Amino acid sequence: MDKLWQLMEETPMGGPFNPQSILLSLLLAFVLGQVIAWVYYITHSGLSYSRSYVQSLIIITVVISMVMAVIGNNIITAVGLMGALAIIRFRNIIKDTRDISFIFCSLVVGMAAGSHRYATAIIGTIILCLIILYLYMTDFGAHEPHNGFLRFSLRGSIGPDHPITMVLRRFCGNYTLISVQDTGFGGPADYAYQLMIRNAARNEELIAELERVEGVENISLTMQEKLLEV
Repeated sequence: MDKLWQLMEETPMGGPFNPQSILLSLLLAFVLGQVIAWVYYITHSGLSYSRSYVQSLIIITVVISMVMAVIGNNIITAVGLMGALAIIRFRNIIKDTRDISFIFCSLVVGMAAGSHRYATAIIGTIILCLIILYLYMTDFGAHEPHNGFLRFSLRGSIGPDHPITMVLRRFCGNYTLISVQDTGFGGPADYAYQLMIRNAARNEELIAELERVEGVENISLTMQEKLLEV
């Protein structure tokens, strides 16, 4: 370990790209790429997890480090490489901006490792990972109004003094009737409400109260936050 640190200190920034320094850059990029990938794996939430994406974070870091070694201090090579990379077309669409930020992290760390800025690569990776873990553990930026969608079937209309209205007033800070679809032929009508629930932990109690109302069928409650994670 001491020899490794000594080698890193002896390698100047933007110095000659000999096999020893290139090997060190690629190994460091591989290790730091794994750190970024592990942090993404630990802090990921939602339903759009992709194993290939996690592996790509490591590969991108190593590839960018190799690109920096190929470019070196040669501007002509850099321009030629940019032209060659411009031919490649990536078809995958990344919907989550957080995933894009991880790609940028991998790119920058790979550039730092490939250009012999080892201290910048290591310290930058540590600081970035600590920031990501902080944001994950504190749930920073979370906004949970507990908005939900309620659907059910009921024979007849719902007035201000209807039992369903009373139940919604107890459990919801606000509620709005979105649509009413009458199937006709004397059948039940389908009601759809948008709710702002005061306490999501009482959702089961809310459903139980609605089930006690005479004539209510096919109750469905969906929390909006779950849909936004898809």
